[in-house]
Amino acid sequence: MRRANILTLLATLTLIIAGGTAFFHVVEGWSWLDSYFFTVVTLSTVGYGNFVPVTALGKIGTTVFIMIGLGIFAVIIQQFGSYAVKKREEHTEWLIARLGHHHNPHGEATQTEEEPPSANRDLPPN
Repeated sequence: MRRANILTLLATLTLIIAGGTAFFHVVEGWSWLDSYFFTVVTLSTVGYGNFVPVTALGKIGTTVFIMIGLGIFAVIIQQFGSYAVKKREEHTEWLIARLGHHHNPHGEATQTEEEPPSANRDLPPN
């Protein structure tokens, strides 16, 4: 994953948490810490239940926040998961190449012919 993508995802997550915190602080009158806690607990779908919006605007805002926030949160988790899987696949391919085995689609490992030495062969992928 490119650095710009990571920064964009983290900035988006930060903005949604900051926005939710400010919203609940103003609308529900909770402290900044309680507003932040409710925002993170709601966004993560944990939902302890020790804070509950009591105003009509707070209840409507919470439902909107859940729909928007969970969508953004899901995309962020998917992107990081996709990155982790990609890196794992690259490392697995590097290990297979390093061991000198060729994997064919039928699941059988066969020895490949000797490859010419390469300066980067012993280094794992980035």
